[in-house]
Amino acid sequence: MTPEYKAEKEASVSFLQGGGIWEINFVTVIAPVAALLWAIFQTRQSFFKPYTVSAGLLDFLLHCGAILFATTVYANGPQILLGLLFLPAVAVLLQPKAGGAAQPTKILNRFTGGNGKPAGDEQSSGVDLDPLPVKPYITTYRGAMMIITCTSILAVDFQVFPRRFAKTEAFGTSLMDMGVGSFVFAAGIIAARQTLKEELSGSMSMASRLKNAFRHALPLAALGFVRFWSVKGLEYAEHVSEYGVHWNFFFTLALLGPVTAILQPLLRRLPSLGALTFFMACAYECALYFTPDLKVYIILSERKSGDWLSQNREGVFSFIGYLAIFIAGMGTGRTILSRDSGPEFLSDVKVGGEQADPLDEDEDWLADVLGGSDQNAVTGATESTDTAPAPAAPQMMPPNPDPMGLIWIGKSKDDTIFLAKWTAIWFILCGWAMWRYGPHLFVSRRMANLSYIVWVCCFNTAQLLLFNVVERVMFPNVYKAKDRATEKQRIRDATSRVMHAFNRNGLALFLLANLLTGAINMGFQTWHMDDVSAMVVLVSYIAALCGVGLLLDHYDVSIKL
Repeated sequence: MTPEYKAEKEASVSFLQGGGIWEINFVTVIAPVAALLWAIFQTRQSFFKPYTVSAGLLDFLLHCGAILFATTVYANGPQILLGLLFLPAVAVLLQPKAGGAAQPTKILNRFTGGNGKPAGDEQSSGVDLDPLPVKPYITTYRGAMMIITCTSILAVDFQVFPRRFAKTEAFGTSLMDMGVGSFVFAAGIIAARQTLKEELSGSMSMASRLKNAFRHALPLAALGFVRFWSVKGLEYAEHVSEYGVHWNFFFTLALLGPVTAILQPLLRRLPSLGALTFFMACAYECALYFTPDLKVYIILSERKSGDWLSQNREGVFSFIGYLAIFIAGMGTGRTILSRDSGPEFLSDVKVGGEQADPLDEDEDWLADVLGGSDQNAVTGATESTDTAPAPAAPQMMPPNPDPMGLIWIGKSKDDTIFLAKWTAIWFILCGWAMWRYGPHLFVSRRMANLSYIVWVCCFNTAQLLLFNVVERVMFPNVYKAKDRATEKQRIRDATSRVMHAFNRNGLALFLLANLLTGAINMGFQTWHMDDVSAMVVLVSYIAALCGVGLLLDHYDVSIKL
């Protein structure tokens, strides 16, 4: 890059104010609608069985192409793209169904509690099923988050990507601001798996927990240093006020695991991690409000040479807010990762026997680097014990079966009700924080303040709710099998191959996305490219990422970093 072009690129992402929250909602709702269309093709026509070239192309267009076009070409009219997705959905529903496809009336009856269950789908006693089953809607949610992250980090370098979607300078809401928080929230959901496994297999000592946390944090810290050295060494365009001179997002992710490992004994005993999140956000906001110099220090102070804290103050102080978001994700994950039969189900399920990875059948990349999976689960090895844990043993029961503070009637819980409740709670808190009858706060990703935290939590629980409703309506019998083999087959049938691929080798694909982004920006003057040329590059880029992911998945390759 010439000095002039580098300055122009840095100016394109500086002093931005973002856009409206509802516009972000319209753009991001494309992902659940695309998932609905995929599910209609699968249930009505069995289009993705077998997984042919045409099936793979449609899978890519629905889950990668729709998100890319929603954030670029259709950014000013996402409703048009929504209509273009709904039209084929209606057309497919009007076509005669393929053999074995479920009828819509039966789907509706099952969703609303009606009769008509097919033979062999009665719920079994649970002793032969996995206590933490794979849930396709969580895979789809995380896959969509990963795809929109990979597309945005390159698309922001082109003018076809609206500036209101790029990260804000100090205050405001934008698509990329939400993407950062969503990444942390999803990481919290994944990390919750480890705590659930500990409660099933016995408690882990603090020393072992810290050892695992630091072991999984080292790759992220290494990536942070590599990114820092490469950006400085290549004189790559950078936005210093985003995290600081030396800090970057990889360092934030690397610290989350060890800090939560230290706090784990406390977190397991709290009645509500959602309440803890709000308390932490309020305490942090009070510190910003009652200490005016702190807010000025973060936003406006001089970066003094030799003063590491002043040079990296955004990354250091925003970590408090990201930790609160991470804990909220953990609270959500502790509930939605378990079987819908309720927390008591965990005491009736054998820990021995074949174990399926509850987040991904092969490997979950972020669980690996944040300490969210044990070695056996990551490598796909099976665990076996001679005897199942005694249901009555206190250490085998979650000390906090309802970490988000939700009181269930009887012994059952339902993901849909849980997510709907917490979407409403976070929405009310978000409105209270930002509207005139509350403190009327402005959202600040740079500080990760109270309004940013509750906005991120509200958005992600709402997204999870939408994906959950799609799964519940279109695949009502996923968790009603009598044995693990049947359940695993139904889960595979209800999961997009593209989403599975992005989850299985997500970290490797994310690193590849960063490398491709750097190479494209060093090889082309992206900011000066017209919209057609930009879209050719962007489509080729996301297609390359998707192709690599599908190829690795096809050959059963899991890259551990």
